[in-house]
Amino acid sequence: MNIQYKLSRISVVAVSVALAVAPAIAQQMSQTKARVIATVKAGDFPDGVGINPKTHRVYVPNNSSNSVTVINELNNAAATVSNAGGSFANGITVNPTTNKIYVANSEGGNVLVIDGATNHTTTLTDPNGLFPLAIAADTVSNKIYVANYVSNNITVIDGATNEISDVADPNGVGPRCIAVNSRTHKVYVGYDISGNVTVIDGRTNGTTTVSDPNQVGPLAVDINPVTNKIYFANFGSSNTTVIDGATNETTTVKDVNSFNPVGVAVDTGTNKIYVANQFPANVTVIDGATNQTTTVTNSLATQGQAIAVDVTAHKAYMANFLSGNITVVDGATNAVTTVADPKAISPYAVQVDPRTHRVFVANSGSQNVTVIAGAH
Repeated sequence: MNIQYKLSRISVVAVSVALAVAPAIAQQMSQTKARVIATVKAGDFPDGVGINPKTHRVYVPNNSSNSVTVINELNNAAATVSNAGGSFANGITVNPTTNKIYVANSEGGNVLVIDGATNHTTTLTDPNGLFPLAIAADTVSNKIYVANYVSNNITVIDGATNEISDVADPNGVGPRCIAVNSRTHKVYVGYDISGNVTVIDGRTNGTTTVSDPNQVGPLAVDINPVTNKIYFANFGSSNTTVIDGATNETTTVKDVNSFNPVGVAVDTGTNKIYVANQFPANVTVIDGATNQTTTVTNSLATQGQAIAVDVTAHKAYMANFLSGNITVVDGATNAVTTVADPKAISPYAVQVDPRTHRVFVANSGSQNVTVIAGAH
């Protein structure tokens, strides 16, 4: 699999956890308008963002330089953690409970584990897992799930022991995105090629295949654990698949004004779902109670790439790959503003710390990370 494929198709979905705020950061958040406050140097092709809000550390895997950039939110100082045993890092997840960070290395065929307290690393290899592409953690059961794109299976890592097991659904081909509901211990895997979803019971590793007849190329997924609804953005279409976690029934939500959804993020406080669309670079806002949609457009945005939500300030942030800027959507009004970092090229992934309202954007073309003091 070549790098061109990954450039055009990778989308990062990340979930922030709202925890304690460092006074030094809170003191800096006196203004409410989103603005760039720093640009931090990273490695080659940074393509993901993971945050531990307990420690105020931000982790950015560098796809082409076999390293992870670690940013201290308190002062934006950066450190580099070697990922020498890996190659082409394409996914990251953080377990803030254990302070462990997990990076999926696609062509390296392994997972890098970072101890957040020391930055010491361990590399885990599943001999049955080929091309690990997406990764998610159950923060309660301390299990980590890795979607292996080529071998069509899921690696399950026991976070306490690093023991590895495998789960496979014979109906799924090309696992592309993955998310976990830590309340129900259900894992949801979207398959790029077969166009369906596998539900894994985290207690038994049993699988159920779920199909939406309108689903094609599920590329990104997020979960509302409050409503137990799961949302898959379907690349190559204009729709989002909604799964009822209690029944596995599916609903197709379509926005005729959009095409190629590449990212999805849930605001659990407002029960609104934000879908980033590649062309045109607009945002579909789904009312989680009714599945009604609103299209939010930013005339300054070109090629939406990834999206994240501040679940305490109720703002959504979409990274726009070609225009090199960030669309900010006000969750109360759907009003749009644009934030641009003149040092940033090709923003590829975005994540929010909802306690500090800091937004971190990995810029794949300029080898750096934009730090935004978010609107609140």
